Amino acid sequence: MRRLRWDLAALAVVVVAFPLLFLTYRERGSRALEASWKYLQEMLFIFPAVLVLMGLFAVWVRRETVVKFLGKESGLPGMVVAVLLGMLPTGPLYMAFPLASMLLRKGARVANVFLFLSSWACIKLPQELVEIQFLGARFALLRLGFTVAVLLPLALIAERLMPANFEEGPEGPWPSGNGC
Repeated sequence: MRRLRWDLAALAVVVVAFPLLFLTYRERGSRALEASWKYLQEMLFIFPAVLVLMGLFAVWVRRETVVKFLGKESGLPGMVVAVLLGMLPTGPLYMAFPLASMLLRKGARVANVFLFLSSWACIKLPQELVEIQFLGARFALLRLGFTVAVLLPLALIAERLMPANFEEGPEGPWPSGNGC
């Protein structure tokens, strides 16, 4: 309920800000409205596919499989799997967040979910191929190596920074007591 209040408050701020922006700065306001409309259209187009993907993942991928390959005991191989899973899909990053949530529910390690999201954001396979074509293999491989070398320790740090009340529940790890 508390989260719903925050979401509604944020929506109210946006609903009030748009007309004020438009009245104060007509050109910028119209550009912001146009960009928002395009973004909304994109989301409405992609969202059904995300829901289908989430449903398939929830039904077809067993918790034991996620725990085996991405759980706390998966170690470095689990981190490699997380990076590879994040590299493969294309599409906007907001599509990855529901999948990351499902991975957490099914027992994935926080560091591996961090790596999955980070890889989705900055190590996509098609992106790497374009980098090789336009910037050369040496540059692309150096950037890829540097990115992975930075992401691995950051993932472990992010995992350590998780709050102490981040507990494993029957559906996976969730902060205890917040109604998730």
